Amino acid sequence: MSTNKGSAAKGGGGKKKEVKKETKLGMAYKKDDNFGEWYSEVVVNSEMIEYYDISGCYILRPWAMEIWELLKEFFDAEIKKLKLKPYYFPLFVTENVLQKEKDHIEGFAPEVAWVTKSGKSDLEAPIAIRPTSETVMYPYFSKWIRSHRDLPLRCNQWCNVVRWEFSNPTPFIRSREFLWQEGHTAFATKEEADEEVLQILELYRRIYEEFLAVPVSKGRKSEMEKFAGGLYTTSVEAFIPNTGRGIQGATSHCLGQNFAKMFDITFENEKGVREMVWQNSWAYTTRSIGVMVMTHGDDKGLVLPPKVAPIQVGSIPTGK
Repeated sequence: MSTNKGSAAKGGGGKKKEVKKETKLGMAYKKDDNFGEWYSEVVVNSEMIEYYDISGCYILRPWAMEIWELLKEFFDAEIKKLKLKPYYFPLFVTENVLQKEKDHIEGFAPEVAWVTKSGKSDLEAPIAIRPTSETVMYPYFSKWIRSHRDLPLRCNQWCNVVRWEFSNPTPFIRSREFLWQEGHTAFATKEEADEEVLQILELYRRIYEEFLAVPVSKGRKSEMEKFAGGLYTTSVEAFIPNTGRGIQGATSHCLGQNFAKMFDITFENEKGVREMVWQNSWAYTTRSIGVMVMTHGDDKGLVLPPKVAPIQVGSIPTGK
């Protein structure tokens, strides 16, 4: 699934930054004058990230990770109410499996990173690092689902993914490795799948509006914008006034039966007839933290909403 499309930041992310030696006081850039440089300065000076020596990769420091953990805690509690189960699937996927769903992988092909060597020896076949997990998970959905009693199958995992081929990386917003949550589910009927798409979309709205204090709009993507290989895509979209641009916050996809056909995911219904399952996938990423910074930060630096601020009260000593 894809939640990493669209970018509200211009400039400030493409050129390599110097490793920060000490916490800086004050801001060199104004939010309205040079938004890209202002944003890069905020996330570094506030100690949310540190630049790494590989372009597009960042060290997430405690200020960022504590916010991510708070969001994770909320989301995990909510999806457990929907009977989601925790899973973890491997980081690697074989080329044969990745190419099995050509329409799906075409959108990701330029961004796929490949492992081609073990030490000095070439591998017999290259191994991809997951850009998303449909092709990793669904061969096993086919193995695990046999009867209507096995449905619904509802998986969620918290992991990292890698998407490599792009220019102008920006911390949180567009990075080559990022953290995300991804859910993958299978149902007996389209009605069940449709219902879940909207349930998850509402949880994403709550993350942005209730925790990050970022207004978002819920909607359905056009046919051109929908997830490759899916039936339809819904998303929450934020707006960054300083750039005049929208930014995608999270996506909830109904995959229909397209992947079920490709990976032969079928079940025997109550009448003994074999049918294909209906599937969804949905995700949000650490991009959410970047959207929050862009929305609330000001010329003095980072501003955090109360619900995700790791420190709620601070004491400032003053002279007599």
